[in-house]
Parts: sequence; C-alpha cells; structure tokens
Amino acid sequence: MKLNTRYLGFELDTPLVPSASPFTRDIDQVKRLEDAGAPLIVMHSLFEEEILHEDAELEHHLSHGSESYSESLSYFPDHPEFKQSCDLYLEQLRAIKETVSVPVVASLNGVTTGGWVEKASLLEANGADALELNIYHVPTDPAVSSTAVEDLYVDILRAIKGRVSIPVAVKLGPFFSALPSFAARLEREGADGLVLFNRFYQPDIDLETLEVIPGLNLSTSAEVRLPLRWIAVLSPICKKVSFAASSGIHTAEDVLKVIMAGADVAMMTSALLKFGPEHLAKVRQQMVEWMEEFEYESISQMKGSMCLETVLDPKAFVRSNYMKMLNDYVYKPGS
Repeated sequence: MKLNTRYLGFELDTPLVPSASPFTRDIDQVKRLEDAGAPLIVMHSLFEEEILHEDAELEHHLSHGSESYSESLSYFPDHPEFKQSCDLYLEQLRAIKETVSVPVVASLNGVTTGGWVEKASLLEANGADALELNIYHVPTDPAVSSTAVEDLYVDILRAIKGRVSIPVAVKLGPFFSALPSFAARLEREGADGLVLFNRFYQPDIDLETLEVIPGLNLSTSAEVRLPLRWIAVLSPICKKVSFAASSGIHTAEDVLKVIMAGADVAMMTSALLKFGPEHLAKVRQQMVEWMEEFEYESISQMKGSMCLETVLDPKAFVRSNYMKMLNDYVYKPGS
C-alpha cells in the first residue's frame, strides 16, 4: 500500500502531518510524533509581537539612561504567549533538527511587513527546511478595503520570499470574498503551498465581569467540510502549489476525504491533543484497511478524484447543494 505523497517538494511516507501545536515545545513529544509516523514536523509559531518586543527590549537596554526612548514599553502585556524569544525559538529549532530525521517546518505568525520578517533568514540558517507563514489578521477598520487586506498578505509573502530560498507555505483563514482569485494570486507571487484553514481565535464575553475573555475549543470532524470544499475548488486552479488540509482532521475518513478533494497532506492538532501522538499510527492503519477494502493501491490514485474538476456533479460544491439541503430538510419535533 503506497501512502507516499509530496508536499512543498518533500517526499513523505504518509499524508498525516502534525500541524503547529504545543507538542513542538517539548523534544520528547516531538520524538513521539516521529515514532508514531509523522513524516514532517511543523513547529509552533514565532509571533511578530515576540520579535518586536524582544527587539524593543534590546533597544531599551542599549539606550538606558538616555532620553531617546519612551517609557511606553511597559505597556506591552506580559502574557505567557510572548515569553519565548527568537533566540529560544532558534534553539528549539536546532534541537528538533538534531532529534528527528524528517523535514522541519518553522512557523512565522505576523500581520505587518516590518523588520520582523528578517528573522525568516535566521530560521533558514538554523536548519528550517521550509516556512509556514501564518498571517492572523482580523480587519476592524472600515476604511481598509478587501483589496488592501489581500495586498497585506501578498506584501508579507514577497518580503519573506525575498529573504529565503526554502519553500514557503501560506496558512489562510477562510474569510476572503473571492478566495479562488486570491489563492491564484498567492501562487503567482511565489507561494509554494497553501494551508487551509487557520482556526481563528473567537473571543467570548463574561456576563458577570463584563469582560472579553479568550476562548479556544478543539475542532471536531464536522469542521473538515470547510477545507474539503475549498481544496476541491482550488486544487484544479492552483496546480503549482501544495495543499494542506487543516481543521477538523480527526479520523482516517477525514484524511481520505480531503485527499480525494485534492489535498497533498492532512494536518491535525486537536485529535493529537485529545489522544496523543500515537493517534497518528492508528489513523494510518485505518487508512490502509479502508484502501484495501475498496481496492485503492496508493494515495496518488485517489488524490483529486473528487475535486471540482473531476466530480460528477460540480454544482454539489456550490449553490445547488445549498438549496437542496434547505429544501429537503424536514423538521422533526424533539430532534
């Protein structure tokens, strides 16, 4: 049974990839992921805010006692998320590279084109085999158009590509008004891969304290339908980029579906956080059993077999399916 696939130019033994998660903060956990069959490791993100704060702290100490720097640095929140410096991230990257024999993808998370993007070359110099560019941007200014938002993503991609020679994947959220056009633009601008999708942080409100509070729920298999649909639409359009399905990947069935839609790899985090790194091996075995039962010999045989270009009813991915679902629904009291 041939489970091999190709992602960002790397030949992988399996399409099951652990996505960016707290696992990569612990070398022992990283080794467990490799032992469970992970063909590639995606590190947790290094945030633009971490880099800028570290640079500001350095500047503060270098100019201490002068009038050249304001006291506004103390305003920066001392959250646990920002405690890791760029140097610590590079140390972790080197340690992971020494521990595993599979490709390691470093993750950069930012929303501007500032000097932080220069760290991309440091990641490459310290052993990163590829970069995942995670642009987490929530536009709230009514004066900023959708075109300006897309331009921001492209500008960051250009800046990163101008500093590294290793492959760069862009991790996107689903909230774009014309995703096919934007994806094709990212492909033209040099993106080597698209990761669909980023699960956006959704805040909540505490009714007792009247405060906005963080909220993060692990995904479920129901969420796989979003990346499945858009990979099915985009994979025939963007033929030069690799596609990674992310969000809702929990079971062998989830993996097989997104591969049929056109994904090269299926990334999971929530399932691994629930069941541990060894869940990778379990899902792989279940994939093999399914493929044997339905007489598939390889991943390449099924890849893209259910994308928009090849499926028998392409309209099922777009509006007709929406209408059919609503018109056929029957309300049952108590259900």
